[in-house]
Amino acid sequence: MKIDILTLFPKMFLGPFDESIIKRAIDKKLVEINIHDLRKWGLSERKTVDDRPYGGGVGMILRVDVISKALEEIRLRTKNQRLRIILLDAGGKKFNQKIALRLSKLDQIILIAGHYEGVDYRVHEHLVDEVISIGDYILTGGEIPIMVIVDSVVRLIPGVLQKKDAIKFESFSENLLEFSQYTRPEIYKGWKVPKVLLSGNHKKIEKWRQEKTLKITKKNRPDLVK
Repeated sequence: MKIDILTLFPKMFLGPFDESIIKRAIDKKLVEINIHDLRKWGLSERKTVDDRPYGGGVGMILRVDVISKALEEIRLRTKNQRLRIILLDAGGKKFNQKIALRLSKLDQIILIAGHYEGVDYRVHEHLVDEVISIGDYILTGGEIPIMVIVDSVVRLIPGVLQKKDAIKFESFSENLLEFSQYTRPEIYKGWKVPKVLLSGNHKKIEKWRQEKTLKITKKNRPDLVK
């Protein structure tokens, strides 16, 4: 998979993709991540990328023409059929595991980090395939949401995780939260591992896990339980 990121702050991405699973995926050539400074396509010597909103208002808006030029150049480099262009914006649909799984099957995604007071709405209407938000809150920009999406998508690419079942039994894989898990020591400060997990009876363990999954989901995310 190829991931292209359009941002005003490329230095923010120094570090997050240089460690752990993402770095291993890059080293194994399972994913290629390219960071593009939007100011490269800025106007005049000042490399202007924003302007005041028509109709008045507070703050500055990212220009449609600048973003359009950037996308045209990036798309010229590759002609992948399975490509999605995504804008990160607080007004987008909420990101979830199903979206992550869908994106992980693509050949390329282009992620645009929104900033300032927003993006010219013609970007929403004509230049991107979808607009995504990672939650019902406001951040200073789309860079951190992009990091979240890249992390969640890359780990789902076949071959990135060593154990296939690691994905199968995760939270949200079936719209429920993951069951609770334990490891050694068996007893710590009087806190004991549930006996059923020590029984060796796989049918009982599976039943316990199903019950625990439902109980945890009802407690922490009742909105997921139908």
